[in-house]
Amino acid sequence: MAGAALAQAVEVDLEVAGQAEAPEEGAEAEDARVEAVAADGRVEEAVGAVGGHPGLSSTRMALIELRGISKIYHLGGEEIRALDNVDLDIETGEFISIIGPSGSGKSTLMHILGCLDSPSKGSIRLDDTEISTASMRELARIRNRKIGFVFQFFNLLPKLSVLQNVELPMVYAGVSPAERTARARAALEGVGLAEKEHSFPNQLSGGQQQRVALARAMASNPAIILADEPTGALDSKTAEEIMGMFQKLNRESGITIVLVTHEPDVALHAKRLVRFKDGLIQEDRAITPQDDILTLLHPLEVHS
Repeated sequence: MAGAALAQAVEVDLEVAGQAEAPEEGAEAEDARVEAVAADGRVEEAVGAVGGHPGLSSTRMALIELRGISKIYHLGGEEIRALDNVDLDIETGEFISIIGPSGSGKSTLMHILGCLDSPSKGSIRLDDTEISTASMRELARIRNRKIGFVFQFFNLLPKLSVLQNVELPMVYAGVSPAERTARARAALEGVGLAEKEHSFPNQLSGGQQQRVALARAMASNPAIILADEPTGALDSKTAEEIMGMFQKLNRESGITIVLVTHEPDVALHAKRLVRFKDGLIQEDRAITPQDDILTLLHPLEVHS
């Protein structure tokens, strides 16, 4: 799935950061520790894995524009089209669920939207920036400034406290200690975990860890949040709470959210449904109050 691919691409960077010794009290000691990690030279990738940065243009309505996007693999002389000439617009403020069976192309799309892969053909623009031909360094910079990620398995660094996990992308982005702490605490308060800022990930439940991951993405003020199966490791009650937080974030902050899921009940929390099959968009429509799990299991029939 897309989250596994995204997470794997930055796993080494996160491990390097996690191996840093626990910081002493005080912002200066923390800065020194983080700067030592940054010296490894792979920080930019880690930044892209855990959050974004302000910078959304106000001159366009379409935040993401895909035109003729194809992703083609050649295996044993056979051509496999993971994506086949896909056109898709995602406007600022939308909340979209992308669904489809295994091998449908939804994971490949998420990989490309996350700036961790490039299409074989076609054009993709994110906030008026062409990314289909960008270099890996340019893609990492775009991830840093534009995108926040929420993964199925949280991807928190075990040796950092909750507050430090939320602050981490902002440390790498050069946000001042006072500002990043204030923003991190505000984000934690927003997900109901203000009292857990000094806890460590292994002291939290799965639902609490996912709320920390959401706070981490929120604190950096990204243009878009990409969420891959964010409820996949949670029980149904906790999953409902997490999806409620996504809805509130979209409704109150206007942030664009793209959610990949195979669960119809999770997909129902979004405002728009994009269904993939065999590398093609099979269905693209608004989710209505009349929709339920059954209507999302199969594409709507169109009667003439």
